Amino acid sequence: MFWNQLTTEAQLAGIVKTSELQPVLIFKHSTRCSISSAALDRVERKWNDAVDTAKVQPWYLDLIAYRDISNKIASEFNVEHQSPQVLIIVNGQCVYSATHYDINYLDILEAAEAAK
Repeated sequence: MFWNQLTTEAQLAGIVKTSELQPVLIFKHSTRCSISSAALDRVERKWNDAVDTAKVQPWYLDLIAYRDISNKIASEFNVEHQSPQVLIIVNGQCVYSATHYDINYLDILEAAEAAK
């Protein structure tokens, strides 16, 4: 799966702008957590870059390395920080959030489609 790497606050501002045209997925991943690794693997195994990336633009945040951006996401989108966590952003708003074992590939795509 091809992930856009979220490493700067400027990219976060770009995500908000992009979300006006296309739903955006942010996957907040803890590289120290086995649950996070399992959730990431479940999404990556089913993701089809050619089809799914046309529906929702995927961004990956290593929240251990970029905790300040994770905190900014929590405040900007009014969500409680969790790890792992996926957010769907549409028109600058978080329209879907899931954490831990609730992270599900089909739910992500359905939330992105429903929010259009």
